[in-house]
Amino acid sequence: MTDQDLLYRFLFEEAEIRGEWVQLNTSWQTILSYNAYPPAIQTQLGQLLAAGVLLSATLKFKGTLIIQVQSAGPIKALVAQVSHQRAIRGLARWEGEISPQESFSELYHSGQLTLTLQREGASPYQGTVPLEGESLAEALQSYFIRSEQLQTRIWLESNGKKAAGFFLQELPSQQDHEVNWKSITLLANTITSEELLNLPCTELLYRLFHEEQVRLFDPEPVFFRCSCSKERIERTLVTLGEKEVRLALAEQEKIEVTCEFCNRQYSFDSVDITQLFSSGIKTPTSSTHH
Repeated sequence: MTDQDLLYRFLFEEAEIRGEWVQLNTSWQTILSYNAYPPAIQTQLGQLLAAGVLLSATLKFKGTLIIQVQSAGPIKALVAQVSHQRAIRGLARWEGEISPQESFSELYHSGQLTLTLQREGASPYQGTVPLEGESLAEALQSYFIRSEQLQTRIWLESNGKKAAGFFLQELPSQQDHEVNWKSITLLANTITSEELLNLPCTELLYRLFHEEQVRLFDPEPVFFRCSCSKERIERTLVTLGEKEVRLALAEQEKIEVTCEFCNRQYSFDSVDITQLFSSGIKTPTSSTHH
């Protein structure tokens, strides 16, 4: 098994610190194939997706983790969704030309970071904080320090081929492990972009922590999967109401909805709409095109 599209978790046996490593290749390439993102957007979205996978490993329930970034800057929105099964999808919205040389604060003027935890069969939990720092990694670190009051460090890298992330966090403990934390993070700070993007997890951990006792758990595969469906679109149309949907249909022969995550198209004609509102959303509608 290669280290592409895998999530590893590991534990420092004597330091009360846990860690995670992820590298995305095929899943990241699949996401890029659906939208022509500029290089600067690729960098930011790839990093957010890698972060989403890392943070999803902290969940202890079945559901979905969603990280959203919104701003008044040229990058209007980033979204990364990761399920407990490590299925990922993501998208970005932006305006105008974006230079790779623009600073983080320029890209995300007046930005906000929102983390949503959607447990299956339960109401979502959502937390929003200002987008602070000089990178997405620093912004997420600030979120963890505020919400969980645990020391956390995150390293994120992305390009047009791969996205990768590295995560360290102290474990809740009654003992003072400040010395261990400083020692481990000092070693981790030597990670280079090339190492994070290209080295297998085992080799990276050996380079960084060969003198530490590290327990490495079995890897988990990460893959792209979009959760859009005909039934979800139908429920959205029903929520809009028959009057609004009929008005939209009167302006064109069909109502066409395209998923922003995977570009799948859903088409509804007048017969479909009549069936939808007369029989409910379980009635079959017209075919979809992928």
